[in-house]
Amino acid sequence: METNKIYKGDCVNILETEIDKNSIPLIFADPPYNLSGKSLDLANNTTGGAYYKVNEKWDTYNYEDYLNFTEKWISSCKSVLFPNGSLYVSCTQHNIAEIIIISKKLELKLNNIITWYKVNAMPNITKRTFTHATEFVCWFVKGKNWIFNYDAVKQFNPQKTKEGQSKQLRDFLNFIELPIVQGKERIRGENGRALHPTQKPEKLLELVILASSNENDIVLDPFFGMGTTGVVAQKLKRNWIGIEEKDDYTALAQERLNSNKIILNE
Repeated sequence: METNKIYKGDCVNILETEIDKNSIPLIFADPPYNLSGKSLDLANNTTGGAYYKVNEKWDTYNYEDYLNFTEKWISSCKSVLFPNGSLYVSCTQHNIAEIIIISKKLELKLNNIITWYKVNAMPNITKRTFTHATEFVCWFVKGKNWIFNYDAVKQFNPQKTKEGQSKQLRDFLNFIELPIVQGKERIRGENGRALHPTQKPEKLLELVILASSNENDIVLDPFFGMGTTGVVAQKLKRNWIGIEEKDDYTALAQERLNSNKIILNE
């Protein structure tokens, strides 16, 4: 097993054949949400920039296939986690039920659900529902005595007490306000379009990695995409492992990681 490397291929196969069992303290997963199938293009949107609905082949399943896929990758993740390891899974209201039910079936404990409020979310176009302005990150743990760096979480929180002291993220509600990735952080092609439709904010990964790992630990991402998990892990002096099936994402992630290269202390 090699660290600070992108493994190219199917995540279930890589997890089962290349990654040592019980070897990873922290996994962050941003799996397909199964929301594709219909396009929605708002190239002239003025709120948060041009908007194109996620409509990718890798995000398209029938329901039974999606359930089977979800159970396979979560089970494979569990097998490589430390006996007290953490699995964070990004999701929306569309697939959070499946993520939670399958994880509980696999005897993973749900510790918290982080709510990401997207401050520049798309406006309510159809006017038929409440505005979809949040995503979620479910934190599951395997076993007991999991890592949780309480003081690091308090220091991460930009909100302070009246006396200017650090305080934890909102009591009982794990709530973080962040914009959808834009500006210099967004990886775009020559036409200005985002090269990955669901690139996650580095700040979101910073919270996860600070909370549930220590320096020199390994952070694994089975749906590596544009490599955000690796970039943030490097900045925070962690090692990382990425798994990505698509050639173009793998190449772009490697280029991004090379430009952000940080040599860890042995």
